[in-house]
Amino acid sequence: MMERGPTHGGGPFSCLWGMDCSMSELERVCLAVSPELLEKAGDIASIGTLDTLEQKRIELLGKKGYLTDLMKTLGSLSPDDRKVRGAAFNAARVTISELLDARKAMLEGAALDQRLARERIDVTLPSRPEATGRIHPISQTIEEITAIFAQMGFMVAEGPDIEDDFHNFTALNIPPEHPARQMHDTFYFGEKPEGGRHLLRTHTSPVQIRTMLRDKPPIRVLVPGRTYRCDSDMTHTPMFHQVEGLVIDETTHMGHLKGCLIEFVRAFFEVDDVPVRFRPSFFPFTEPSAEVDIGCSREGGELKVGPGAGWLEILGCGMVHPNVLRNCGIDPDRYQGFAFGMGVERVAMLKYGIPDLRTFFDSDLRWLKHYGFVPLDVPTLSGGLTR
Repeated sequence: MMERGPTHGGGPFSCLWGMDCSMSELERVCLAVSPELLEKAGDIASIGTLDTLEQKRIELLGKKGYLTDLMKTLGSLSPDDRKVRGAAFNAARVTISELLDARKAMLEGAALDQRLARERIDVTLPSRPEATGRIHPISQTIEEITAIFAQMGFMVAEGPDIEDDFHNFTALNIPPEHPARQMHDTFYFGEKPEGGRHLLRTHTSPVQIRTMLRDKPPIRVLVPGRTYRCDSDMTHTPMFHQVEGLVIDETTHMGHLKGCLIEFVRAFFEVDDVPVRFRPSFFPFTEPSAEVDIGCSREGGELKVGPGAGWLEILGCGMVHPNVLRNCGIDPDRYQGFAFGMGVERVAMLKYGIPDLRTFFDSDLRWLKHYGFVPLDVPTLSGGLTR
């Protein structure tokens, strides 16, 4: 094993600061100036911190450094001595500067290596698990309803949430004194300069009116969307969702309406023998009108859709009133049709056992994780509506 040489002995310095310099070279240039300079510069290669190295640079080469002070004495020398001493001072400055720079590069490299080792990322670790999103029950229910009626030839139609009085009330044969037109039941905007006020639609029926005004029969559309009413409790919210359907042609009758809705109910609840009944009712825009009830049982305190002693109302329907057809420019003596409408939240609550309507809009991720659905699982009658 080789012994380490003396501090100021010979041997290459290139391994310390990456240049062709040796201890004899440092000794030569320093001793050409003064032995004290060699003593001050001899420990540069052993300095261990950047701060200490900077202090050494200031001590030797700063404005008030040792070598700088020596160079100020050149003015007092004779021209010949000044030439010799000046060359010695410059050689010492260059050598010491290079030694300081090399030591600085070495210390910076060592600091970088330590930081890289300390902040190293272990790419072999597994990534953090990400929670899988869920489809909201309202979105899922609308997709299920749409899938069923799409099989029957219905097309989806949409319209604006902000409506006028004609499309929301007048064209639908709703009289001026009807309670739905009152401020306590409908969200109205400010009065327009030319008179009248816009409002947030109270049902999706205005889309049916717009469709009949735009298209000629035969018409078969399904209208999902948001609706708004001044009501809020455990079973009502100011904003909720509806799905309505409309069929207009020359031959459709009440029997077609009943068959269509019975098939829908059995497909949606996935119960082949669910009882369905039609109760006479009244709506301004249909005549005759009916409420649709489905059978259920409440044995053991659990509500179950299917054969049983109980009944649940789920939607309203009827044959389109002749006045509605006239208001849309359709001859009621030639064309007739039926319409129906249901609350999306209501049928979702019945199918999926959701007890409180208000939880649909609480934005609670725990609730959504429990009642939500797997994304990209498109409901179809052949593949199944739910998973």
